[in-house]
Amino acid sequence: MIKWGAISMVLVMMLASCNNAKNGEASDKEDLTAKRLLQGIWLDDETDIPLMRINGDTIYYLDPQNLPVYFKVIRDTIYVRGNTPIAYKIDRQTEYSFWFHSLSDEIVKLYKSDNPEDTLAFSSQETEITPNIPEVVKKDSVVVYKGTRYRGYVYINPSQMKVIKTAYSEEGIGMDNVYYDNVIHICVYEGRNLLYGKDITKKIFADIFPEEELKQTILTDMNFMGVDGKGYHYEATLRVPESSVYHLVNLTISPDKQLHIKMVE
Repeated sequence: MIKWGAISMVLVMMLASCNNAKNGEASDKEDLTAKRLLQGIWLDDETDIPLMRINGDTIYYLDPQNLPVYFKVIRDTIYVRGNTPIAYKIDRQTEYSFWFHSLSDEIVKLYKSDNPEDTLAFSSQETEITPNIPEVVKKDSVVVYKGTRYRGYVYINPSQMKVIKTAYSEEGIGMDNVYYDNVIHICVYEGRNLLYGKDITKKIFADIFPEEELKQTILTDMNFMGVDGKGYHYEATLRVPESSVYHLVNLTISPDKQLHIKMVE
């Protein structure tokens, strides 16, 4: 039975799959006959549950949160061109059966549906996008430094900026889930006097995170940490959606209003 919970995969395996996908696609001609045989709805051989619908050169998964992906068949391999390019070796392909090796070296066995009602499971082609928060979240804190009272505000705003995360099933099948990121506004006041204000997106962390790592995270939270001689301090949280993986980043606004960013050790 295929379980669709996300798990971590070995990076070397992913890189090898990507390289193989690129090399294979570049070197051989697409097998259009194999692609034609794949058209239709495919069910798990053990559970009889619909897992994917293939139409033209696109794979649609049962979960509406999974993005549709483009694919090619070249020789004995299917190349899936999603957020992370992946190559699966085909073990068996006929008009009504399709077996392939997943990244975890398991043989996934599917058979083609001949039941018209199975199309109802794929009636909507609209991808469901999960917002991190449903509405604006406001937080404020008061601190006193050298007899002066400061108030730090945080406004976490949902946005339409998309974050695509590649998740892997226990059998090693990659699927792309899409989420909405946030824009966080921070500001510091002394009484009614605005000392600093800025909209923060995760782009400002590009210098301290690798690009591939940063693009699969969501800017989920921000906290006002205090004031001292170095300036005003905030702490940001960047989290990989639907996982326990997160990073903390210190933001310091210096007395000359410059923003300094440093990973929390």
